[in-house]
Amino acid sequence: MKYQTLMMLGLLQALVLPNFLHAETGAHRGDVRDVRVLRKVEQHPEAWRVWQPYIIQGERPRQLIVAYGAMTNGKKDMGDIMAVVSNNDGDTWSEPVYVFNHNVRQGAVQFAYANPVLYRVRGQKVVWCFAMRCSIQQENSEESTLVAAYTADGGSTWVPVELAMHYTGSLITNDGIIETVIGDQRRFLLPAHRNTLASDPRGSRDHFILSSSSLLEWKLEAYIPQPETARVFLHEGNLTQGDLPDELKIVMRTADYDDTALTTQPPRAYSSVSRDGGRTWSVAKEEPELHNSKAKGFFRRLANGGHLYVYNDGPPQRGIAPGFPHGGRTSLKFKVKPANGSWGEERVFYDAGIKNSYPTLIEVSPGEFRAVWDSGTERTPRTHISFGKFTLKAQ
Repeated sequence: MKYQTLMMLGLLQALVLPNFLHAETGAHRGDVRDVRVLRKVEQHPEAWRVWQPYIIQGERPRQLIVAYGAMTNGKKDMGDIMAVVSNNDGDTWSEPVYVFNHNVRQGAVQFAYANPVLYRVRGQKVVWCFAMRCSIQQENSEESTLVAAYTADGGSTWVPVELAMHYTGSLITNDGIIETVIGDQRRFLLPAHRNTLASDPRGSRDHFILSSSSLLEWKLEAYIPQPETARVFLHEGNLTQGDLPDELKIVMRTADYDDTALTTQPPRAYSSVSRDGGRTWSVAKEEPELHNSKAKGFFRRLANGGHLYVYNDGPPQRGIAPGFPHGGRTSLKFKVKPANGSWGEERVFYDAGIKNSYPTLIEVSPGEFRAVWDSGTERTPRTHISFGKFTLKAQ
């Protein structure tokens, strides 16, 4: 009888538990460990890529929520936004659910979606997902507007909401929201950029900050001023607390302003700081120690007051000039800067001889991180979403 009971329990677990409990992937170099595949493009019949995951810690200590994009066949960079949940610190993951579904029309209009970012207000159960929404008739997502949904049950179901937007231009999201104070009032800041120059010779490539007091109503708070010499395509900035009290800092991906196939020379991230809660920002300047090769980096202040930068490095790719060999989206590297210190040496985060990009991390306890990024094969990008655990060792 006891044996039969155990057999029944095992059968029940097999039926109830998710059907993709992925083991650790193949051999790799780097400090990230317990690397697992959360989702493969083959599991999304309408998609030809999966990309740009974002991770957040849920209400419970061991709960993790990841949102990612499933790129619709025939589209360059938009499709559906999906979410998966782990209740055991990333060991197993649920089946994905839709946050935004491109097959669900808004009246007569069909949209596609891209670039999810997650946010949870301190002390609240509700988790928000902000993303881009673009008419599916567009070739790419450059003409997107902001859209949001929330979950109150830990990521199992998502409810879309319409936002009140005082900024009405196109935008591209990339990084999450931080809370600040402007004029003695609480504000939420969301970094974004636009690239209207891609289709309009009189357009622009600008990085800016949106602000809200409610997460429902958004306005343009500030632009990031261009360098005083040659202009730079500043985009996909990561926003966090700076070195000084009440200082905010944004570190941005870069490219040549006029020809985005080219990196800056040398390939460097640029930064800007605000000392009034995000209302005004300093002129963007080069970060001499922070490499960038036209790929999203991850920049965040640590619990101990230092900073972490995770970025792409690898073989040359299109736009990398001779003499600047580190460029492609293969290996992921990282640097650490202690509080009030200098950036340390480059170290390997993840290198498996395959394509990797768009890392996002969450510090679940001091020095302990959970990470996601999109991965591919040696030749094909964004075939699966990767997850790993990362401990920041003493410098």
